[in-house]
Amino acid sequence: MNIYYLLNSGFLIQDERTLMIFDDYEDPEGIIDAAYDKGEFDKLYIFVTHSHFDHFGTRIRAYAPKVEKYIFSSDIKRTKRVKLFPTPKIVYMKRYTNWEDDTIKVKTFDSTDVGVSFLVETPSGKKIFHAGDFNWWHWEDDTLQNIELAEKVFKRQMQRITGLEADLAFFPVDGRLGSSQEKGAIHFISRTKFKGFVAMHRADYPLWKPSREFCNASKNIPVWAPVKPGEHRSFDGIRFY
Repeated sequence: MNIYYLLNSGFLIQDERTLMIFDDYEDPEGIIDAAYDKGEFDKLYIFVTHSHFDHFGTRIRAYAPKVEKYIFSSDIKRTKRVKLFPTPKIVYMKRYTNWEDDTIKVKTFDSTDVGVSFLVETPSGKKIFHAGDFNWWHWEDDTLQNIELAEKVFKRQMQRITGLEADLAFFPVDGRLGSSQEKGAIHFISRTKFKGFVAMHRADYPLWKPSREFCNASKNIPVWAPVKPGEHRSFDGIRFY
């Protein structure tokens, strides 16, 4: 798989001749335009995990002529922006539902914010988990009640994900959480089985270096923490390169 970082939680992934775009609201390096114009793909799918502005931008409507499906979280159906998109090409997905065609398979999980997380099986049989805003949102300056609620909600959703096996996990390691930025990632990666981990939701933050606790929890699987839009990695199931 070839993976390109767009911004924040936005990525373009190419698997064989299928392009998959996740949570693109800005693409300052023009990665998608370049891939779209080059045309070296048979199918194009655009995923949006939820309606927040930093995950859902209307710029993706420009790719409608070649889009196979826009796969949107069901909360997007209530937005005014979605009226700009061609209705026949939209698939709305609620939490814990499934959708597939002759190219990909999609399963959703819940979020701890708005919308869903996606588990996508690609044409080559690889599996990608994009968490959206699913995370343990432990804000250190929050009230004790909210801190306890965030932990409870996250761990409850994790019960549905524990034991999940897949190739790549895209998961928030948000620098705004300070010393708690890894809290959700450590809990998540210690209870799942992934071959690689990509840190996201880190716009405007410096490079994240996994702690010893994270490395132990993840059994030292390869990690990529992109910083600059346009960064690219390939993943072969063993390493990023």
